[in-house]
Amino acid sequence: MDVVRNFLARYEQTREEEMSLEEYLDLCKREPLAYATAAERMLKAIGEPEMVDTRHDARLSRIFGNKMVRIYPAFKDFYGLEEPIEQVVSCFRHAAQGLEEKKQILYLLGPVGGGKSSIAERLKALMEQVPFYAIKGSPVNESPLGLFNNAEDAPILEAQYGIPQRYLQRIMSPWAVKRLEEFGGDIRKFRVVKRYPSILKQCGIAKTEPGDENNQDISALVGKIDIRKLETFAQDDPDAYSYSGGLCLANQGLLEFVEMFKAPIKVLHPLLTATQEGNFKGTEGFGAIPFDGIVMAHSNESEWKAFRNNKNNEAFLDRIYIVKVPYCLRVTEEVKIYEKLVRNSSLKDAVCAPGTLKMMAQFSVLTRLKEPENSSIFSKMQIYDGENLKDTDPKAKSFQEYRDYAGVDEGMTGISTRFAFKIISKVFNFDSTEVAANPVHLMYVLEQQIEREQFPAETEQKYLSYIKEHLSARYAEFIGKEIQTAYLESYSEYGQNIFDRYVTYADFWIQDQEFRDTDTGEIFDRASLNAELEKIEKPAGLSNPKDFRNEIVNFVLRARASNAGKNPVWTSYEKLRTVIEKKMFSNTEDLLPVISFNAKASADEQKKHEDFVNRMVEKGYTHRQVRLLCEWYLRVRKSS
Repeated sequence: MDVVRNFLARYEQTREEEMSLEEYLDLCKREPLAYATAAERMLKAIGEPEMVDTRHDARLSRIFGNKMVRIYPAFKDFYGLEEPIEQVVSCFRHAAQGLEEKKQILYLLGPVGGGKSSIAERLKALMEQVPFYAIKGSPVNESPLGLFNNAEDAPILEAQYGIPQRYLQRIMSPWAVKRLEEFGGDIRKFRVVKRYPSILKQCGIAKTEPGDENNQDISALVGKIDIRKLETFAQDDPDAYSYSGGLCLANQGLLEFVEMFKAPIKVLHPLLTATQEGNFKGTEGFGAIPFDGIVMAHSNESEWKAFRNNKNNEAFLDRIYIVKVPYCLRVTEEVKIYEKLVRNSSLKDAVCAPGTLKMMAQFSVLTRLKEPENSSIFSKMQIYDGENLKDTDPKAKSFQEYRDYAGVDEGMTGISTRFAFKIISKVFNFDSTEVAANPVHLMYVLEQQIEREQFPAETEQKYLSYIKEHLSARYAEFIGKEIQTAYLESYSEYGQNIFDRYVTYADFWIQDQEFRDTDTGEIFDRASLNAELEKIEKPAGLSNPKDFRNEIVNFVLRARASNAGKNPVWTSYEKLRTVIEKKMFSNTEDLLPVISFNAKASADEQKKHEDFVNRMVEKGYTHRQVRLLCEWYLRVRKSS
């Protein structure tokens, strides 16, 4: 069986390899990773980033201001978190260079359900990929380089084996000191093992959680005496100690401290010496225990604020490298987060009507944004998503203006991704006869849930207004267009014909020339041309048709030059596309008998209705959804 063989090969690859100290030093000569720090191995596991030049993508250039953006393959499915991930990698990069960051606690700060734990889990998984070397038998996975004296041996090791002196700033553990005495000072009796960090074996990776305020002590981090061994050893003997604390297990690896600031301050003290000095004291009277790893913590903002505001914690605050992990503020990326959730569940084959996840993402992002001044919050959301609103909302500000006004804490409040996941689950299971999701059910479920959550009255009102004023109105526009395009069988051909005719008429009108239709032989003078152009323009309510005609003709003439003399596609110019669509759909009365689900007057109407439903199904709707959405659309149209 392939899967069994695959497992055995993987297990074989991660088995411990044993060697002598001399063999290990020879390996260091050839392979710098043999003596690399935890931060260096983490960088190796993360890998080289893919550089994205945002100048070549209109949407990304508006979001990132034409900068080069690093995308790390190891985090490619962390949508909308480019900035926090870049900061995390920077922390490791600087720590690997031996700078101040190697003495800091990496602290992920963010709202609930924002992605802190996911980043932590991914970092632990990455830590498992690159092996480290430790003294065989050492209960704290200590590096063999800790056996050497920094002052006397470092120059020799650098000259003979190319090991830089900064890697020698380590101490021997009390266990190694005792073994050295037993070996009569013969360092060669120590053996070295190559180990892969493992979450399951708690080797090189450990997780600590805050316990009860009254009974949690530092032993969770530093270990404690093993009472059963006191029959054999003295209390201060290193062999009587149980090296079960997080710092012991995570040496040369990664210690994750969950909800760190919920723990009593006395419990956190060993972290200070472990990070700053590279060692920490156990609970007994023997020497310090080495620590050369990464400490990563995360918690929510309320705990952090309480901790920061306490003046007694100043020593700690200076030793923390904060990375803010806010909620995603870009609709496109938020949709990808939901798609990932659906993809990894049994809902992956269920029908999700177009626009459902986008509507959920829009609602989520709206709740996370800071209300802008003199501008619509919906426009701000679109600008954050990289849209160009020059033609549709002249009041919209630039991305940077919105960011500057909002301040650094934007994205730290609002509804969580978990809340959104729960809503999506309910929507898929809302209809008892089919597992499918659509925006109408989504709006209903959202309203119900907002009332149940018992938000403050002002927040509840604001959230409900987002649904009624923004999402519902825009969805009516969207579904109207979906219905109308499904109604018009040759929709794009019809649109192209109107486009070509409009451009020709406008061109002749501008030049003040008569136009002779080659198909019919009909001649149009300037007044007739104007009348034909107005038929297309009036449904859109253009305020200045003369300028509009000039603008369109100029655009088409430029576009023809790069399109072998042919007109561009009718949807290529947003302004004219809108005008043509309004013209196409100005007479919607013909629509009603075809899209309604009442009994049909004739076989011809029935056939048209069935064709319409089939075209909607092709667009990604179920038959039940077509009926529901058409009825909702007709209801909304009637009431508006």
